[in-house]
Amino acid sequence: MAEKETKTNKIEREYIIPLRREFLKVPIYRRTQKAVKAIKEFIAKHMKVVDRDLSKVKLDVYLNNDIWFKGKTNPPSRVKVKATKEDDIVKVTFVEIPQHVKFLKARHEKRSKPAEAPVVAPAEEKKEEKTEEQKKDEAEKGKAVEIQHAKQAEQAAKAQKHTSKVKETKIQRMALKK
Repeated sequence: MAEKETKTNKIEREYIIPLRREFLKVPIYRRTQKAVKAIKEFIAKHMKVVDRDLSKVKLDVYLNNDIWFKGKTNPPSRVKVKATKEDDIVKVTFVEIPQHVKFLKARHEKRSKPAEAPVVAPAEEKKEEKTEEQKKDEAEKGKAVEIQHAKQAEQAAKAQKHTSKVKETKIQRMALKK
């Protein structure tokens, strides 16, 4: 057990918590549930939580996921944790973060941080004076686009003319003619 105290009334301690003796007391399908509760009880006892209130002991998300990783019937037999007490609340985390948890944390941080928007220059700076050649090119492009739209409209009208002349006949089944 290593203990450190800081100026802000913060206490940090490291524990190796044996869980096997506790989770063998319950049915096999409740073992991990009991292991989590045993961790909270152990920390509440050793960190001197008022009235041993388990709601004041908070497990780290990654620690909880690691305990539940093998399912509800196979929790780890012992866990090495670091408990930090600030005021009344005790936070429990890993002492040495496993490599797979480091990757998970990095991925969660990467996904949760907002995307940085590119720096946009003010609209006034973007407006540049166009030369006469650029203005002529734009006018020519506009005319070309108008001509293209007109051609497409003519083709659509021609196609419509041909489809309207064709009569649609319904084919009836022989059984229905009787």
